[in-house]
Amino acid sequence: MEIEWTDENKALMASTGHVLCLGGPGSGKTTISLLKAENEISNGILNPGQRVLFLSFARATISRVEEHAAALLKCESRSELEISTYHGFAWAILRSHGYLLTSEAPINLLPPPESAALLSSIEDDRDKAREKRRLFEEEGRLDFDLFATCAADLLNRSSKVRNLISRKYPLIILDEFQDTDPNEWKLIQSLGQDCRLIALADAEQRIYEFRGASPTRIPEFIAQFDPSEFDFSTTNHRSNGTDILTYGNDLLKGANKGKSYSEVSVKRYPPRKAPAVHLHLKIEVLQRRKAILDAGVSDWSIGVLVPTRQMMLDVSDYLASTQVLQDKKKVPAIENEAALDAAGPALAAEAIAGVLAGASAPVDVAERLINNLSSHMRGRKGGAKPSQAQLSLADSLDSYLETGTIRGSRRKALADECLEIANARVELKLCGDPGADWLLVRRLFQDAKAPELRAIAEDARFLKFLNRGSQLRSQLAAIWRTQGSYEGAVAAVSGALVQEHFAASKRKYRGIHVMTIHKSKGKQFTEVIIYEGAFQGRILRQNADERAEAQARLSLRVGVTRAERFSTILTPARNPCPFL
Repeated sequence: MEIEWTDENKALMASTGHVLCLGGPGSGKTTISLLKAENEISNGILNPGQRVLFLSFARATISRVEEHAAALLKCESRSELEISTYHGFAWAILRSHGYLLTSEAPINLLPPPESAALLSSIEDDRDKAREKRRLFEEEGRLDFDLFATCAADLLNRSSKVRNLISRKYPLIILDEFQDTDPNEWKLIQSLGQDCRLIALADAEQRIYEFRGASPTRIPEFIAQFDPSEFDFSTTNHRSNGTDILTYGNDLLKGANKGKSYSEVSVKRYPPRKAPAVHLHLKIEVLQRRKAILDAGVSDWSIGVLVPTRQMMLDVSDYLASTQVLQDKKKVPAIENEAALDAAGPALAAEAIAGVLAGASAPVDVAERLINNLSSHMRGRKGGAKPSQAQLSLADSLDSYLETGTIRGSRRKALADECLEIANARVELKLCGDPGADWLLVRRLFQDAKAPELRAIAEDARFLKFLNRGSQLRSQLAAIWRTQGSYEGAVAAVSGALVQEHFAASKRKYRGIHVMTIHKSKGKQFTEVIIYEGAFQGRILRQNADERAEAQARLSLRVGVTRAERFSTILTPARNPCPFL
């Protein structure tokens, strides 16, 4: 990206204190901040061992920033630029100094899927927060949700630790600052006592109020640090030459209604019954894909963005299936990838790994499976509470492991089927190829009678970290070569899941990706199709209050502006979104 050296850009480069850099999607905030970092490095501002730190939320964003830095900065400058997520940075602090906050050592991570399973029976959010704190302070088990608050507590309690951090990172760039929650803000306030901060923000992309982002965060930064302020809101590099950003800005003011736009299309679709329920979306995807290919665009991507997780699953399945309509015409399947939450697949992976690992006696494999099955039922939905029936069933399985007795024919049948799977595992002829052996074990779950066991196979379908060349696959192959079995597979899978959480996503978005509008934040696609249902999966839910309406409008703007080339919005004709 070429940058125009305006007076404002030059003033930002010359600034010596805290900075607030405002601008919308594609405005060049990241570019100017990276150039500012290189300028500081080139001018010898850093001492030996010091780094400029760039923090953002999403791993996909980190990967894009790394690519951008590689294209923009000199090689010697890149070695003194550290790019990380807020989460990863907080964990680095706690990994080195967290022992000051708890008597338990070493600190053991409690990943989100395991946390969800462990806390599934606690309903009140405040009680959950207290239990997470107790687990850390008394047992040394650190929930990922505590990273920022514990790191902030540590820096505020220990000026020596804070000085160590500030000496290493005298300049910190804060990406997506408007989305910081109270704990992350507390950490930033502590860092800002000794470090210079550059906050990159766009108040009109603040779509995470549900996790604590606040409309007062930018004014709070100004009040706390009295920064030099720079505004790039009129600049657009991502979709330059289009009116996509214009539409997004008009949307916030309600000025989009009745206006025509060249690169944003709003379409109203009529209701249809199965098997044509999402037919209009599928046709739109096929047409937009053809338009992209006809234009000769290489490495293209289409983001299909929907309001809810359930709609994401429904749409992804619909696109991936072939429909036979009433006139006998077939609508072809479209390969796509859904951005699933990690909890279900992660817990499913541990259940399959437990069976893959085997044991000297099938009963031991069965006990491990029952324990993992209980965790999967409790934590499969992540932070969402499982149904009372699922909790009751999980409780009965836990009780069975302790007492050896279980009541109810269905529950007994489930426990018996776990033993059947364990016995079947003993009969399997494994070959030492981790991918092939994994699929053999997964098939035991696929063919199960109990829906709870089949759900493990279903969630495991979405695992991506066992692909050829992956670190986990290599580890499992090494385990097999060493001992002729997969004993140790559970630990290998658990470790891979933790690494997956922290690792920057190196993937490039190519082809068709289905995700929620919120999940699209920080990503960009050649084109975007935003799709809402006629009844469920609405952009603006029924009876939404003023605050929820404002958040829905901001979310829609974020979704539309993920596109580089064209955005399409599909809304039902009988009950269209009131914003359109």
